[in-house]
Formats: sequence, C-alpha cells, structure tokens
Amino acid sequence: MDIFGVPHQALLGQMFIGLVNGSFYAILSLGLAIIFGLLNVVNFAHGALYMLGALLTWMALNYLGINYWLALLVAPLAVGGLGMVFERTMIRHLRRLDPIYGLLLTFGMAQVLQSLASNSYGVTGLSYSPPELLRGATDVGFMRLPNYRAWVVVASMAVCLSTWYVVERTRLGAYLRAGTENPGMVQAFGINLPLIVTLTYGFGAALAAFAGVLAAPVVQVSPLMGADIVVVVFAVVVVGGMGSILGSIVTGLLLGVVEGLTRVYYPPASNVVIFAIMAVVLMFRPSGLFGTAK
Repeated sequence: MDIFGVPHQALLGQMFIGLVNGSFYAILSLGLAIIFGLLNVVNFAHGALYMLGALLTWMALNYLGINYWLALLVAPLAVGGLGMVFERTMIRHLRRLDPIYGLLLTFGMAQVLQSLASNSYGVTGLSYSPPELLRGATDVGFMRLPNYRAWVVVASMAVCLSTWYVVERTRLGAYLRAGTENPGMVQAFGINLPLIVTLTYGFGAALAAFAGVLAAPVVQVSPLMGADIVVVVFAVVVVGGMGSILGSIVTGLLLGVVEGLTRVYYPPASNVVIFAIMAVVLMFRPSGLFGTAK
C-alpha cells in the first residue's frame, strides 16, 4: 500500500529513523533546557560534551578494554565531573551577568575541547561497533528493526522521563525551581544552593555525554560530531520553549519524525525543515510551544 505515492514500508522505516534521531535531539535538548532553565546559562559547550562522551567511549574500549555497558555509566560520570569543574571555576562567576557572557564562555570551551580532540585524533571518524547483545535486527512485519536503534529509543525515553519526573514531581526538583526564582529564600532554609547548582550543571553535561555514548555505534566518532548537531538541538530547544523540560522532550521527538518524513517526500528540505519550523514558531509564539512568556 502506498501513502501519497510512497510504499508504507519505506514510510514507516523513515519514521523510525526519524524517531531515533529525535531521541538524540530529545536527550540533548533536555540537558540544554535544564542548564538554561535552572541556571540561566546558554551552554554552547553542549555539543562538545556530547562529542566527549562518544570519544571517551571509544578510548575506553581501545585503550582500557572497557565495554559499551560499562562506558554507558563511566563516560557520563566523567563528563559530568568535568562539567562540575567548569561550573565551579568559570561559569559560576558569570551567573549575575548578561547570558551572552555565558554563551561566549561556553562557545570558547567548546572550541578548546574540539581542538584538543582534533589534534589528538584528527577529523576522520572513528568506528565503534554495537555491543554483541544488540547486533542484528528484528522482523516487526513492515520492516527489519535494527536492535541497537530500538535500544537507543528505549534508553533515551527512560532517561528523559525519569529526569522530567525528578525535576517536576520531587522535592529536589522543587528546590531547584525555587532556587531559580528566589535564591535568597532557598538558602535561608539552610539548603546549599551553590552545591545544587554545581550538581545541576554536572547532570546536564552527563546527559550530553550519555547521548554521545548512545550515538557512538550509530555515527562515526569525530571531534566535530557535536558541532554538527548542537545547532539543530538549539533550534529544538527554541521551538519547545527555552527552559521547558517537557517541551524539549516532546519537541525533540516530533521534529526528528518530521525531519524523517521530509527526507521521504522532499529530501532537499530535510536539512532545513527544523529551522523553518523554528522561524514560524518564533513569529507566532516567541516563547516556544511549551514555554511561558516572562
């Protein structure tokens, strides 16, 4: 059966690929939304932290013999720790200034990380095989579903929904949101707000690294892989609403599917469709689909 001239198997296959890409958009934009929404920092280093997660995974396997499953835990912890060092030593001092200073600082940090990686490993992509347990594909009727890509969707959704629950439904999340609105009051209750801020930035960095570990077997690990995707992810965050946790997740998934469908019906537009949607959303709803006007 054809749907608007395209066999339904091909259409569903592209929708699934779009969902996989959307999973990466969702988890990366979630990290950006947490850092901006709770810390008011436009973290342009997010793409470099994503690259660092993938590169550490490759290094762990080739130098230390650490397999994918252990890297899935170790790499986000290492990058999250590095993010906390960044926050304590540099970003913290800019919190009371215009967000443009934070953007410039994190942009510089991204350039440094990418340059260090390029000088060490070149710009040629490094291959990383999926874990043996997730190799191959499963026949789901309309297509053969690659097992690893299905895992990417499941793992991304589990992390995104768990993060949303913690931020929106727990006491820790309430402290974070209250600290954003009224830091003085929160500290008056004896809560160590600077520590919470540091941990929050570290968690956002760890999310980027987690996405990098998931991406390592799907794409070529390269020092520039973060620069390629971070611009798209910023567009996703703008469409969802800067700082909106739910908006970043839902919008990331939807725009990934829209991008996949565009690749089926009009491939030349697939690289720009997300930016076109961002422009339309900004014209009619500047605060984003899930954001609130301030």
